[in-house]
Amino acid sequence: MKRSKAYKDAAAKVDRSKLYTPVEAVKLAKETSPTKFDATVEVALRLGVDPRKADQIVRGTVNLPHGTGKTARVLVFATGDRAEAAREAGADIVGADELIEEIAKGNRLGEFDAVVATPDLMGKVGRLGRVLGPRGLMPNPKTGTVTPDVAKAVSDIKGGKIEFRTDRQANLHFVIGKTSFGERQLVENYAAALDEVLRLKPSAAKGRYLKKVTFSTTMGPGVPVDPNITRGITAELEA
Repeated sequence: MKRSKAYKDAAAKVDRSKLYTPVEAVKLAKETSPTKFDATVEVALRLGVDPRKADQIVRGTVNLPHGTGKTARVLVFATGDRAEAAREAGADIVGADELIEEIAKGNRLGEFDAVVATPDLMGKVGRLGRVLGPRGLMPNPKTGTVTPDVAKAVSDIKGGKIEFRTDRQANLHFVIGKTSFGERQLVENYAAALDEVLRLKPSAAKGRYLKKVTFSTTMGPGVPVDPNITRGITAELEA
């Protein structure tokens, strides 16, 4: 892949042979962001799990203390009072049968970032798996997106709740904010997300669980982070 001069200049500032502390990595990721816009700061983890086995898939959610810097657009499948509650909570799209038909046809897919459904509609929503599943948008009780309390689910997502799941290569990605965030905000968001990933370690996973950590920004170079630093992550900020 041909890289821009801005990217090459940014990448030259990253020592690929070094494992940075989370605080150092946040500073460097912000410094090496080559874009003029407020870029997203992302984290990629390589986990020591076998995602081909159902009992080793790592999937969960976490409410970032400082949000993601982006207000997610939420689609809700609900009827009656629950549909109204979802609208009042700030849901961007709300509907039932007709909306399910639209999504099944591949319409409106670029209009939302998260999907919530009430349990009574999951029999119908379930057939959208082929459309929503590959996009990581299928509602699931384990992530709180299949719930009778759709108002709370919408509020949580709008407030900075993120969802993560290992891919086929045992990688896990999540957002921790924007380059406009302060270093403390980004580090505290990373610490909160990492705590939840560590808590979800499958009992069937053997050997080293957290193998590799990389921070990056939109279109920016990856910054290698020491995977051994999992506690006291913010201590360096106090020094």
